[in-house]
Amino acid sequence: MCQLLGMNCATPTDITFSFRGFSQRAGITSDHCDGFGIAFFEDKACRLFVDNQSAIKSPIAELVRDYPIKSKNVVAHIRKATQGKITLENSHPFVRELWGRHWVFAHNGDLHGFQPELTGRFTPVGNTDSEYAFCYLLDQLVQHFGYQPPAILEVAQALEKIVPKVAEYGTFNFCLSNGQALFSYATTKLHWLVRGYPFKPAHLIDLDVEVDFSTVTTPQDRVAVITTEPLTQNEIWTAFRPGQFIVFQDGQNIYQAQTYIERLQREKLDPSLRRITQADMY
Repeated sequence: MCQLLGMNCATPTDITFSFRGFSQRAGITSDHCDGFGIAFFEDKACRLFVDNQSAIKSPIAELVRDYPIKSKNVVAHIRKATQGKITLENSHPFVRELWGRHWVFAHNGDLHGFQPELTGRFTPVGNTDSEYAFCYLLDQLVQHFGYQPPAILEVAQALEKIVPKVAEYGTFNFCLSNGQALFSYATTKLHWLVRGYPFKPAHLIDLDVEVDFSTVTTPQDRVAVITTEPLTQNEIWTAFRPGQFIVFQDGQNIYQAQTYIERLQREKLDPSLRRITQADMY
């Protein structure tokens, strides 16, 4: 499975500290070596860096680790391929335009037999289940709202109903952003925390690096970090519950819902129906 990293902030913030630890999992502390990508939003558009090399070997990843690009919304991904070749077009995050904004999406998991009909407004470039699911989500949003951009909470309420339809087909953990908010969902494994005033030191798990955030922040700063596995060893991370959907805006949790996943309910009654391994669960 792949790993995800998302950041949503009250003020433009760099992700250098978190990405340094996260990228170690692309060949040093773990084996997610089949490509990486990261998207930084600047208002309606994003800067996208992707490579089909690992985040340890890629010169592009080295640039990201050393160059403090500041953004209010960031989505990153390191890939361990389950579907689709190790090519640039299959590297997450994926980007599409909707309602005059870039939308970015990164997925951790494996969807089996998920091939609903698409309208043609959004079409996969690569051959991953992840990009297909992204196109489906955007298709459904257009069918729901048309071409007039809805409010963030309206999008959240619509996704709360759409996302479980995809989760029925397997493991569906993702981060999705349009530069205004960060939408996140987990069927198996995802964690989050919010850093706010008064800020404290944080020490990475994957690298012997510590930053005292109280020395580089202001009382107006607030940062939500979402990741597959906790990045730091001295902070309290909250695990998503299976089927939990959370929306972050301005560095805080503004909307959450516990979605009903029929497949997970069936598995409680009959474990033989499982399509994911015990290792995927908490």
